[in-house]
Amino acid sequence: IGFGGLDHVLAQNQDVNVLVFDTEVYSNTGGQASKSTPTGAVAQFAASGKITKKKDLAKIAMSYGYIYVAQVAMGADYNQCLKAMKEAEAYNGPSLVICYAPCINHGIKGGLTIAQKVEKEAVQAGYWHLFRFNPAAPTGTNPFTLDSKAPTGDYKEFMMREVRYNSLMRANPERANVLFDKAVANSKKRYEDLVGLVEYYKKEYCGE
Repeated sequence: IGFGGLDHVLAQNQDVNVLVFDTEVYSNTGGQASKSTPTGAVAQFAASGKITKKKDLAKIAMSYGYIYVAQVAMGADYNQCLKAMKEAEAYNGPSLVICYAPCINHGIKGGLTIAQKVEKEAVQAGYWHLFRFNPAAPTGTNPFTLDSKAPTGDYKEFMMREVRYNSLMRANPERANVLFDKAVANSKKRYEDLVGLVEYYKKEYCGE
């Protein structure tokens, strides 16, 4: 909600800091599907699972070239989260820090008391990726840092721990398998793109 306004503010190249709690739904208005909702997730107005993939807010912001952008998950890497917050605050320009935020609408098995554990598992499964893009990086150094390692967890196993996904598997297994396979492919491609960005910025800024 309000992406147009957010984009306008960030594009002005003013010294503002924005923190986004990404719940992947319009959680404060009842849990409707949004452009941030991932493929296969069940939500209001997406009862049979969302077909399209999630909008990449970080990539959109990074395309400007002068916005500090980071994706974090405190439960997965506290130090990376803190480092991103410090870099964003210190950056003389617009900054955007996007936090993975487990939500009641996810229907997490075990509830939100284990939110930090869920964040860690999300990163391990490749469901969420950690990185930082700092336009103020010293000359000759790479402004893009991929803080996530290659996924080691099972993406679908992670999904099945949440009602927003396993409810679709119970109601329509055939459709669920198609959408979940698509979600896995999207995640794999996303990580490959991030690895590619490391190399791209290395050549662009470090001359390698």
